[in-house]
Amino acid sequence: MNKPQLLPVATGGRRPHKDEGAGRKPSGHLSLLLLARSFLNLICIAALAGCAVGPDFSRPELSRDAGYSATPLPPGTATAGGAAGGAAQRLVNGMDIPGQWWTLFRSPQLDALVQEALQANPDIDAAQAALRQANELLYAEQASLFPSLSASASKTREKVSAASALGSSGGAAAAGGSAAQIFTVNSASLSVSYAPDVFGGTRRQIEASGAQADYQRYQLEATYLTLTANLVNTAISLASIRDQIAATETVIRLQSDQLDLLQAQRRLGAIGDSDLLTQQATLAQTRATLPPLHKQLAQTRNQLQAYLGRFPSQDRGEHFQLASLHLPEELPLSLPSAIVEQRPDVRSAEAQLHQASADIGVAIANQLPQFSITGSLGSTALAGTKLFSSGTGVWSLAGSIAQPLFDAGALEHRKRAAVAAYDQAAARYRGTVITAFQDVANALRALQADAEALQQQVLAETAARQSLDLAQAQYRLGAVGYLNLLTAQQTYQNAIVSRVRAQAARYSDTTALFQALGGGWWQRQDVAPDSLGSPDRFGWPSLKEMYPPPAAQHREQAQAGQPGRLQGPAAAAPSTRPAPLP
Repeated sequence: MNKPQLLPVATGGRRPHKDEGAGRKPSGHLSLLLLARSFLNLICIAALAGCAVGPDFSRPELSRDAGYSATPLPPGTATAGGAAGGAAQRLVNGMDIPGQWWTLFRSPQLDALVQEALQANPDIDAAQAALRQANELLYAEQASLFPSLSASASKTREKVSAASALGSSGGAAAAGGSAAQIFTVNSASLSVSYAPDVFGGTRRQIEASGAQADYQRYQLEATYLTLTANLVNTAISLASIRDQIAATETVIRLQSDQLDLLQAQRRLGAIGDSDLLTQQATLAQTRATLPPLHKQLAQTRNQLQAYLGRFPSQDRGEHFQLASLHLPEELPLSLPSAIVEQRPDVRSAEAQLHQASADIGVAIANQLPQFSITGSLGSTALAGTKLFSSGTGVWSLAGSIAQPLFDAGALEHRKRAAVAAYDQAAARYRGTVITAFQDVANALRALQADAEALQQQVLAETAARQSLDLAQAQYRLGAVGYLNLLTAQQTYQNAIVSRVRAQAARYSDTTALFQALGGGWWQRQDVAPDSLGSPDRFGWPSLKEMYPPPAAQHREQAQAGQPGRLQGPAAAAPSTRPAPLP
């Protein structure tokens, strides 16, 4: 069977014509050639210059009057004497934030729990995996800048009908009655394709993928910051609740002693039943406040176990007391211009804005001509042993340009949608920056207000204790009525509980300030090496990826008690899901 012969593509990028130049004016042909060469030169210059359509991203400038307060901030806080958490704190402008800021509380037990949480919390593992995914997708996008090469081989057994054979061999063969032909065609070839990034659409897509990787990077830091701050606050809450329980139990003992005294007086007939019943009701009401505190303690402990990556049944009984925590006396205060650099949420919003900016360039590039170059080199022969022998070689080289002419405005609307997405990201970025400054301002005000509150609560507790002692002494002497004693008891109970809460607030305010300033993530290395991925240019699936190990092996590892694995009936049950890739 005869096949049409394609004319080879010339190295200059055009296909020669068998009667090229016939019937044409030399001047017109020369003008066309010059135009084609000029167009190719423009393409080469644009590609070599590395230009990319669309806007180049730059971080929005911070307002010059951005600050934490409209009035000057006090240099330090009030002091509450020798009470736990009552030390005065001083703000140090420009002081850097330590990466492990929780160590400033000087609690080895707290430090150990934070390190355990960073190793075992599933949110950290999820954030690491998301970053690894984003980096691998970035490397996949970068591959678009390189040519793609593929190999193919085929063996075709083909039968040609007698009619086709007769038609191809001419009328003379028809008289002889040619029979159908059966033959085998063997072919092997290498194909290469390349899409020149003339207008930078591919580079803008890579830029967008890089911004997405940055977003996941700062989301990881935000996860670290949120986890450490929540765990420290949970430890402070546990200490506060325990101190409140201890204070309540102290009040219960005082009220029980007073009830014993009233019962003795009642037996002697010195008082009536009303005072005795009132004291019993007061003691019962105070005891009724203990179960909610114990419930809150249990729920807070369960929350602590979740942060540590444990189940509630794995509680190891860690205890905290406010007196065991040191209140940092020097606190950092970053410059307003540094907040946009230090806050992970602001950097994440900036990365999203960067991605939206790059997407505009991608949308614009899609409206412009698209270029591609393809080529192949191979061999075709009737016998496999004859492949790549003399006379069996085949090759092709082609270039194409595609320019959208009419798509009912689809590409234009996609570009406008990209611009709208950028405006949305810009508004969110500005809102995130405002929220960041608000958090710092709130933390600074809380430091001042809660320090003064603790100072007054300590004075109130001291006065309430003295008032209670005086009322008890006067009541024994009959100088005051029972109502005065009852009022003194209730005042003292409220004062001691309020003092404990005020102490916990000072520790929590310190934690909130470190969190609002970014937590010092730039002082440590939180990204796992595996999360960075590897920009390999050649790769094939391994045998373990193609044939994962049986699920029974994973169950054996789970039953062995490896961390992060489920144990019990769920782990021993057969699973229909494929085992995870190594």
